[in-house]
Amino acid sequence: MGQLIGIIEAVFYLFNLIIIARVLIPWVNLPQDHPVVEFLYSVTEPILGPIRRALPRTGMFDLSPIIAIILLELVRTLLVTLLGGR
Repeated sequence: MGQLIGIIEAVFYLFNLIIIARVLIPWVNLPQDHPVVEFLYSVTEPILGPIRRALPRTGMFDLSPIIAIILLELVRTLLVTLLGGR
């Protein structure tokens, strides 16, 4: 069971890093057709898109990555708790 919890935690940690990388893309100024940018968008958009549509408009700030990270942390904690960890 410990290995499964470790895998779950690693996957959620990696996904959080991917979301953070997507947030940082505009600062790095990579073109939209760059393979890394395309990968980050294709992996994160299925989660960030619905959150973005559900949130009220906040001007130029996109709060969906913050909400996604919080929700992912809640799901990770729930899974780990249900599997008998911590």
